[in-house]
Amino acid sequence: MSADDPAIDHHRAAAAPGSLEAIWIKRVRRGPMDPRDSVAADPSGGLEGNAQSGRRQVTLLSAEAWEQVEHDLGRSVDPRTRRANLFVRGIDLEDSRGKTLRIGGCRIEILGETRPCRIMDDAEPGLEQALDPDWRGGVYGRLLDAGRLSVGDPIDWVD
Repeated sequence: MSADDPAIDHHRAAAAPGSLEAIWIKRVRRGPMDPRDSVAADPSGGLEGNAQSGRRQVTLLSAEAWEQVEHDLGRSVDPRTRRANLFVRGIDLEDSRGKTLRIGGCRIEILGETRPCRIMDDAEPGLEQALDPDWRGGVYGRLLDAGRLSVGDPIDWVD
């Protein structure tokens, strides 16, 4: 069996601790977050159709962190309110600066924490404070590979 054997990739996918639960793209800055089943990713331009650019080519939010935010707020809140591109489950994003994440066939280098700001409270009272601890506001990063990201893709940290 070679390292390029599909059976090995399938085994890695089955062993991945996380999955991509949702993808959202904003067509214009501060515009609505449009759901997608999949999106093209390119290191030179970020996520296809997304207004985000520069160092923040892609933003990620943890489903588990979001559930803690909802618990602290005492109510359900649409995760699109946070305005992240990728909603992930099974991956702890806290203190992940400098690490590399693989989603499907694409790698993303995590560059830092996405800090909550007052805009979060404008959207949902109390959200800024609920997002503040433990990197609950998510992370941002840059794409290292071109490819396609799809809901359901496995996610794991790259050594």
